[in-house]
Amino acid sequence: MLNSSPPKPGLNMKLGIINSAFAQAGTDTKTGLEHIARMGFDSVDIFTEAMDISQEEINTIKDTCEASSLPIVSTVVVSAGLIDFNAPVRDFHVSRTKKFVDLAETFGSQNVLLVLGEYIWQREVIPPEAQWEWGVECVKQIGEYAGERGIEIALELEPFRLSLLNSVPKMAQFVDDCATGSVKANIDISHLVLADTSPAELAQLKGKATHVHISDCDGKVHGDLPPGRGVVKFAPYLQAIKELEFDGAVSIELEYSPDPTKIVQWVEEAYRATDALMQQVGLRG
Repeated sequence: MLNSSPPKPGLNMKLGIINSAFAQAGTDTKTGLEHIARMGFDSVDIFTEAMDISQEEINTIKDTCEASSLPIVSTVVVSAGLIDFNAPVRDFHVSRTKKFVDLAETFGSQNVLLVLGEYIWQREVIPPEAQWEWGVECVKQIGEYAGERGIEIALELEPFRLSLLNSVPKMAQFVDDCATGSVKANIDISHLVLADTSPAELAQLKGKATHVHISDCDGKVHGDLPPGRGVVKFAPYLQAIKELEFDGAVSIELEYSPDPTKIVQWVEEAYRATDALMQQVGLRG
C-alpha cells in the first residue's frame, strides 16, 4: 500500500506507454494514441516495423502525436539476428535496425529500444564469446549511426536463461564493450525481478541507462501486467532508478489484456498505479 507522505523532490521523468497495448487489442493506431493522450500520459513509445511501414501510417502517428502534444520518446525493435552466426544475416539486421533509427529520427524519438536475441544450441556448439562479439560489433555500428543523428540505443535486459543480456553485470559489460556513448541500457523492472536482480545492483548502470519499462508479473514468468496485479515491489527499484539521475521516460509495457473489449480500463488502471508509484519516490511531478 502506498503511504500518504508527500513525495520527495526528484527527477521529473515522463510517464509513457508502448502503443502495442492497444494494437494487441485490435485498436487502430490513431484511436490508441488518442486514448493514450487523453489519459494523461506524457509520452509514447511506438512499436511497428520500419521495413514495411507505410508513409500513411507514419503520417498518422506523427500527426496524431503532434496534435495531442504526445512526444514519441522511443521507437522499439526486436532484432535477434544481430547475433546470428551467419554474417549475411547479421548484415541484414544491421541495415534493418538502422531503418528504425531513421524512423526514430522522423518521429523525433530520443532512443531506439533494441531487444537482442539468445544464444543458440544451448551455448554448446558456437562459443558464446563469438555471439557476444558479433553482438558488440553490430550494436556498435548501429550505435555510431544513431549517435550521428542525436539518438541513443536503449538495450533491453531480457530475463530468459539464454538471453545475451540477462543480468545487470552483463548489460554493463556490453555497454562498455560497445564503447560508444550512444549505446545505453533500458531498465525493465519486472525483468529484473524475474532475473532475481536486487535494486542495489542498478548502481552498476550509473551513467549507462537511458530508458525504463515498468510492468508487473507473478515473480515466476514473464507477465507485463498493470502494476499492482503481481508481486513486484516497485518502490525500491524506482528509488534506485532515481539515484541513477538520468532524464528519460518510465514506459508501461502491457501484454494482451484478458478482455480486449476492456483495454481502455486495463491501460487506465496501469496509468493510475504507475503515476502513484512514480510520485511516491519523486520521479514525476
